[in-house]
Amino acid sequence: MIRLLISLFLLFICTDLKSQSENREPKSFKAFPIKSGDIKLDGRLDDTFWSDITGISDFLVQEPVEGGEPTEKTTIKIAYDENYLYIGAIFYDSEPDGIKAFKMRKDAPLNTDDRFMWILDTYLDGRNAYFFEINPRGLMGDGLLTIGQGRSLNKDWDGIWRPWTYIGDFGWSAEIRIPFHTLNFDPKTSTWGINFQRTIRRKNEEILWSGHKRNQGIYRPQDAGRLTGLNNISQGLGLELVGYGKAEALKVQNESEGDYNNSQSLDGGLDVNYNITPGLKASLTVNTDFAETEVDDRQINLTRFPIRFPEKRDFFLEGANIFRFAPSSGVYPYFSRKIGLRSGNPIPILYGGRVIGKIGKVEVAAQQVKTREIDNFSSEEFSVIRLKQNFLKESSIGVLYTRRHTNKGKQFVPPLQDRNTLGIDLTLNTSTFLKNQNLQFQAFAVIHNPELPGEINNNIWDRSARGLRFNFPNDPWSGSLSYREFGVSYDPAVGFSRRNSFRRVEPRIRFSPILEKSSTIRELKWEVSFENLMSLQWKKLTQNIRLTPLSIRFESGDEISYQIIRNFERLEYDFDILGDNSIIIPVGNYTNWSHQIELETANYRKIVYGIELNTEGFWSGNRTEYENELIFRPLPGINLNLGYIHSRVNLREGNFKTNLVRFLGDFDFTPFISFSSNIQYDDISENIGMNNRFKYTITPGSDIYFVYNHNWFNDDGKYKTSSMLGATKITYTHRF
Repeated sequence: MIRLLISLFLLFICTDLKSQSENREPKSFKAFPIKSGDIKLDGRLDDTFWSDITGISDFLVQEPVEGGEPTEKTTIKIAYDENYLYIGAIFYDSEPDGIKAFKMRKDAPLNTDDRFMWILDTYLDGRNAYFFEINPRGLMGDGLLTIGQGRSLNKDWDGIWRPWTYIGDFGWSAEIRIPFHTLNFDPKTSTWGINFQRTIRRKNEEILWSGHKRNQGIYRPQDAGRLTGLNNISQGLGLELVGYGKAEALKVQNESEGDYNNSQSLDGGLDVNYNITPGLKASLTVNTDFAETEVDDRQINLTRFPIRFPEKRDFFLEGANIFRFAPSSGVYPYFSRKIGLRSGNPIPILYGGRVIGKIGKVEVAAQQVKTREIDNFSSEEFSVIRLKQNFLKESSIGVLYTRRHTNKGKQFVPPLQDRNTLGIDLTLNTSTFLKNQNLQFQAFAVIHNPELPGEINNNIWDRSARGLRFNFPNDPWSGSLSYREFGVSYDPAVGFSRRNSFRRVEPRIRFSPILEKSSTIRELKWEVSFENLMSLQWKKLTQNIRLTPLSIRFESGDEISYQIIRNFERLEYDFDILGDNSIIIPVGNYTNWSHQIELETANYRKIVYGIELNTEGFWSGNRTEYENELIFRPLPGINLNLGYIHSRVNLREGNFKTNLVRFLGDFDFTPFISFSSNIQYDDISENIGMNNRFKYTITPGSDIYFVYNHNWFNDDGKYKTSSMLGATKITYTHRF
């Protein structure tokens, strides 16, 4: 292993050094200074100064014909004053009636609409960038982009900025204003990395300014061009205050007595953010509340292992790109949902502190959080530190440390000591392997102290996880090879582990050519992967052979695919599949085949339908499952989504059916006023849950929320209320 790592290290150094001498000069253009009163922002670009500014129009197609000329012209211009960056964009369209623009909700996925995306690499390091996107109706999307194995875009970062858009006979246009105080940058540097991408949705045409090849693109800051001329710009004092006030009424069923407990509360809190340096921001949160946070999507779990739900709370989302550890390697020594949540229910957070940013070539993220003591749960303190040293052009080595302290842990029997976790990850990346191919390598190791003293499996090997991964992410050929081991006692206290006590190897290869001369088919894909999971004694536990004989993406945007899977499972203990002891799968070896068909119509249509049909051998019998999704968009801003998952299982031990229904209605009146309703039901828990949320953005960063949640349970065929919650929350942001 050591020899392999040394060989890879030398390979990447040689490749990286060679690429530095062979790299072509990147594209560049200049930002023009203006006076603050010279611009009227309405999306039309009819101010005099715009006509005096030189722009860029030299875009190239990424799809459908790599390197081809775009079918429609795009012009981008950039100006700035001391406090703001201004982007003016004109998207000419010969068929303006064909412009697609269904959505207005912030950060909604834009796989349905025409869109304009751009990135700002403010440190010009080719590793991190701010990501922004809009559509013709002024939808705003933003995030933090980090290079890695696969796309690393954290869209939960919320910057304070605003676009103005206009749709006319020429196509559509936009004026965008980004305050410099919403970005971190080095004021001594007058050149940033920048890139642009436009999507013409009805043609499924993707065009880029820089990095137009399929293995490049907008999500790779190392392929960006250059924006020059940014002189005398200011972040201000770098101080931000975010306060909130909340009123809440709660009604919860008292299960022991059959009546209800009612409570009302008024509360408030404060977040303080301060830029210690242009690249390092400190944050303090007091009495943090997440009343406005969206609910989790309900899932029926018929596996033996837990499900990892995504983080949705704003405080834990900022800086998440730095906290990420060995991405794509399937190891999570830090999982923020272990803080302030227990079985999905909130634990109040008393205070939290955080530092995120860069010190030279070192990326830094540190976090300290304390939860309140409630009911039978003791107050706890959580510490997380992440350091990542960048070297060469695209490589890094990082360290992650977490600590979990239970304030009354000594009162437990046996006493509950502090639980510490330490991880190290190495990433070696190059985009110039064989001149223009991407090649990536990743290795990691994690160890934690024992959760309880006196455990049998208590040595370092048992309490650790380690692995490595090779990745060749290119087009049309791509592939990967990964290996990892998780010890029998591996269970990080502030992390997530779906399964432990195994060795796993997985090779994968894919061929996905674009048919540039076809008027019907855009892309074909063939893929094969082999997952072999063994015990630490090399005994076969799980084996999956996955073959995709053919997947087709049509020029229209419709997609269809077919997959065959051969699965082997060694069950080493009786498995209570429904969790109620009604059906027990006995110990044994199980080999089964499954066939899966997926069909999805193009997302830009007003009515979109997708279905996934899966027929498979399942333990001692078989399962038929189909997942349906119907989306209806009658008017711009109205998106209605109905999902239904049905599973019919027939086993020697018994038969059962499961049903899960989801309805999500988004009603976006403007990009700043929206209402959503989320209703979910499954017949395993037999609970109905409804979440309604109204949001009004006064100005970017200052919002009003009205939230109403209602849950029902099945009581002998009649549904009764289990809980009701009504909350109003106001947040206000002021920056100095």
